[in-house]
Amino acid sequence: MPASLVPPPLLEIEHLSKSVADSTGSLDILRDIHASFARGESVAIVGASGSGKSTLLSILAGLDTPSAGTVRLEGQDLFALDEDDRAALRAQKLGFVFQSFQLLGNLTALENVMLPLELAGHGAARQRAREMLARVGLGQREGHYPRLLSGGEQQRVALARAFVVEPAVLLADEPTGSLDFATGETIMQLMFELNRERGTTLILVTHDRAIAARCERCLTVEAGRLVE
Repeated sequence: MPASLVPPPLLEIEHLSKSVADSTGSLDILRDIHASFARGESVAIVGASGSGKSTLLSILAGLDTPSAGTVRLEGQDLFALDEDDRAALRAQKLGFVFQSFQLLGNLTALENVMLPLELAGHGAARQRAREMLARVGLGQREGHYPRLLSGGEQQRVALARAFVVEPAVLLADEPTGSLDFATGETIMQLMFELNRERGTTLILVTHDRAIAARCERCLTVEAGRLVE
């Protein structure tokens, strides 16, 4: 394909670094990272504990700030925005799935899924949330609070909440880390199905090489540097 016809990356990182102060002076967590992510692809980020992969994911989400470098989402430099504008862009374009589910305990499954729609000002939030809960197999559990749901059910609610806003990018940090093997397999199958159905770019941090192998591409973080 001629270069002029190649679509620009959905998400792009250039010269990204992150350092923090410690007792010895400064600790480099990420070092001069470059990467790009195409619309609709699935990418795993793997590496040893402490290698910097979760920090990288947090910076891609705009939840943490780099010491240097640029992150562009659909051409917009995340860190050229103030915190309010960055939060608004995150609400419109990004979905999140965490190991610990991060559901609000005082809200029902339906209300948890409705929340990002309501915060973003989307119409028909209740109907869209119901449809999404039905898609992940929890149409009969919408009135249950998280404490009454199994770990696998809670992660299904988290997936529904992430996908209901139709994000351009889904960021997942060890999404099966709190689940048994069989439940984790079910959750990953559902995540990949939703990713394909909705054309979302999936960026997945995992220790599990078998899960990483199911992605189209795998990036390894070693001592703060990215190896493809």
